[in-house]
Amino acid sequence: MALPHILLIDDNKIRSQSLEAILQFMEYRIDLYDSSNYVGSINNHNSLIAVIVGDGIDKQATVIRDVLDRLENTPVILLVEKGTTLQVSTAISQMVSEVLEWPMTYPHLKQLFDKLPVACGHQPENSKNLPDARSDARRLSCIEKLKGQSKGIITIRKLITQVAESDATVLILGESGTGKEVIARALHEASLRGNKPFVPVNCGAIPGELLESELFGHEKGAFTGAFTSRQGRFELAEGGTLFLDEIGDMPMPMQVKILRVLQERTFERVGSSRTVNCDVRIIAATHRHLEDEIKDHRFREDLYYRLNVFPIEVPSLRERAEDIPLLVKDLISRMEFSNRGSVRLTNASLAVLKQHEWPGNVRELANLIERLAIMHPKGLVDVADLPEKFQKYQVPDGAENESENTALEESDTDESMDVLGVFEGVSTSLAQLPEQGIDLKEYLNVLEVDLIRQALNECNGVVAHAAKRLNMRRTTLVEKLRKYDFHR
Repeated sequence: MALPHILLIDDNKIRSQSLEAILQFMEYRIDLYDSSNYVGSINNHNSLIAVIVGDGIDKQATVIRDVLDRLENTPVILLVEKGTTLQVSTAISQMVSEVLEWPMTYPHLKQLFDKLPVACGHQPENSKNLPDARSDARRLSCIEKLKGQSKGIITIRKLITQVAESDATVLILGESGTGKEVIARALHEASLRGNKPFVPVNCGAIPGELLESELFGHEKGAFTGAFTSRQGRFELAEGGTLFLDEIGDMPMPMQVKILRVLQERTFERVGSSRTVNCDVRIIAATHRHLEDEIKDHRFREDLYYRLNVFPIEVPSLRERAEDIPLLVKDLISRMEFSNRGSVRLTNASLAVLKQHEWPGNVRELANLIERLAIMHPKGLVDVADLPEKFQKYQVPDGAENESENTALEESDTDESMDVLGVFEGVSTSLAQLPEQGIDLKEYLNVLEVDLIRQALNECNGVVAHAAKRLNMRRTTLVEKLRKYDFHR
């Protein structure tokens, strides 16, 4: 069976040779070229799962665009030196599928390349006679990114499946921070345009006088400071999807021009009379109530009806609090994947998070988890460790103070652990409550330690067996062993 084939275009010979050795060890076939000699060979490649383009090469953007034009269904990965990701221009980051920092650890590199064939629509040779296999696999992969089992999220996943293959304009409605762009990207990737560009524009962040040039581009000399011609976002998104975020903040004069593009699929650059045809799917989003904006004469009613062909309403986080454990798990996994730290939360702390109103929604939750990972690196966060504003909430009855499955699963293989001390004797029967009272938390901790010791003694130190005796998850018992310092 032929090995998965990767093309690397990089002028940094030491880096390219090191990456080649690693990928060959991972059982990939990799061909090396530099920016001066790739052109003559690239047309001979029709079974690539990815093309990697190194930073620092001559005319980097031109090379990436050339690769995309010649191998339109092949994902392009930009290879950059560690710590320079933020220096990548927006235009280039929008063209590539991934930005890979180098050097990178083997597990992270493997995770990235293992997901490429499905996430980017690669079709194995034995599936050529199954025309729906690629799109179905891609659609499933993208929709699975929307974490949660609440009714609202299940409905959104269903709506994306229904509208994915259509070119209908979609309007995503929801509060700030609910993940409207995540839904837009999932919709794009699940669509038949998934291999084409996804170009986002925040209409509320760009001054009104610059928005027309940003969307439609401009010609040289069109206005003061226009020293060169420039493509707009519509041209950059050709064949793909243009995401107009916060369209409710768009000035009225621009609304008229967007309406024309939706109706006629044509536009002109600023300073030009040449009509440009465009093949772009529009996905718009806003946190505003557009019906109220129409009443207050801040949004055009005809544009609203053009946009509102297929509305998707995103519930706020407080309306789907049951999804918080899954979201926390996903956020921690993302931090671990990008080497930004890790943290674990107890069931009690998760129960408290479910009671919060979350005015900032998922964005606020993500910021909290990142803050906790900084303050308690790889630690176990309990209610007392949460910020002050969460201390007003009561821990519900039955919320056990043990590690929730927010951490990545550890191996379930049986293993023996060295533990401190010889466990001779277990605590006697439970005592009566003394008149002077007791420290209940300390008393329960002592009782818990003794029961764990007994279980470990009976199971000869095999943690998995002891966890079964205690009717708890193995990962939970491991956390408790760390908490009580059982390790040698």
